[in-house]
Amino acid sequence: MSQPSSPQPRFDVRGAVDLAALGRPAAPPPGAPGGLPPAGGFVVDIAEATFPDLVQSSMDFPVVVLLWSSRSPESIELAAGLGALAAQYAGRFQLARVDIDVSPQIATAFQVQQVPTVVAILAGQPVPLFQGAYPPAQIAPVLDQLLAAAATNGVTGTAPGGPDETAVAEPAEIVEPPLPPLHQAAYDAIENDDLQAAIDAYSQALRENPRDDMARAGLAQVGLLQRTAGVNLAAARTAAADGPADIDAQLLVADLDVLGGNVDDAFARLVDLVRATTAEDRERVRVRLVDLFEVVGADDPRVPAARRALANALY
Repeated sequence: MSQPSSPQPRFDVRGAVDLAALGRPAAPPPGAPGGLPPAGGFVVDIAEATFPDLVQSSMDFPVVVLLWSSRSPESIELAAGLGALAAQYAGRFQLARVDIDVSPQIATAFQVQQVPTVVAILAGQPVPLFQGAYPPAQIAPVLDQLLAAAATNGVTGTAPGGPDETAVAEPAEIVEPPLPPLHQAAYDAIENDDLQAAIDAYSQALRENPRDDMARAGLAQVGLLQRTAGVNLAAARTAAADGPADIDAQLLVADLDVLGGNVDDAFARLVDLVRATTAEDRERVRVRLVDLFEVVGADDPRVPAARRALANALY
């Protein structure tokens, strides 16, 4: 199948850890002030139960899938721009929006490593388009290439829907609630690549409020970045392979795996290491694994499974 050759976006070198969303409050649901524009016209919201029907519809017309998260302001902005383009193209493609926090299995199917991510489904096949927030002027050429590929493959139907004033309206300015001072200080430090300052700010926030879950998650994520800064991936993997009993080498590779999105591999490595160690070494590994649970997030379905595996390894 012919596929459009989309421009290559700047890939977030932070990999699976999206610091753009770190410490940011979740956005309101679609249709609420400050949230995504409501679905309608040629825009639909998709969950895991309706995803198979969406794939089937791509046999008739191209489907553009926006994988977004309420924790990502860029997702909100991109959804508004894509919605306006869907109305402008008048059914030559359908925009399907997937909240990856609600439907993580769809995100896994598309191997999403950054939000927002935009892919197409053409004749049942995924077609990567771009990652990150693109302005509409740069998105339109990508869509034109997609539609050309669709025509080549005989996918020329029109998506159901119709004119929708909400889809073409100018998006309202997004006003984010202010962060607590220490969270803002940490976020600013991250933006300036001052990881130690971010760690200090999150640590102070936890001292002031030990129940501050956002600070705990932020501290875990920034700690991961600090531990892996400047590490040569190939050298780290070689060291871990050559020294299976080298605790530091194994912990480092687990960190790198989480950073690169290979979460299952990282969890499995450390659970196996818990089984193989005792006393202080075992506790070091357990603490690191629990720390990585914070990095990935309790809502991720891989975390409860790994917690059970850790409990079995310990007891």
